[in-house]
Amino acid sequence: QVELVESGGGSVQAGESLKLSCVASGFTFSNYCVGWFRQAPGKWREGVATIDTSGTTTYEDSVKGRFVVSRSDVDRSVYLQMSSLKSGDSATYYCGAAKTCSEIMNDFPNYRGRGTRVFVSS
Repeated sequence: QVELVESGGGSVQAGESLKLSCVASGFTFSNYCVGWFRQAPGKWREGVATIDTSGTTTYEDSVKGRFVVSRSDVDRSVYLQMSSLKSGDSATYYCGAAKTCSEIMNDFPNYRGRGTRVFVSS
């Protein structure tokens, strides 16, 4: 059974940092692109960052230079280090896994978690 479980969300002030974690099980983690997308209330989902099997990363423009995505195939985990948070980053963050990174950046990947909420107050 495929499962992805996010953690690390919370409420912070603008300018502060948070680190999200996601642990996966039920599939061969090292064979998949993994990453994060987010959805704010009343808005469509937005891809945030991905990291492929070779470690190549991709970021949405608004988070470049502030967020860092990483993975540990040994721990079957993907992480998102978020710095200099802004109120516009407030959303539910989901981790996902897919054969192609574009599926995470542009769609709802079949393998995804239930999300962790991030609220940034200005």
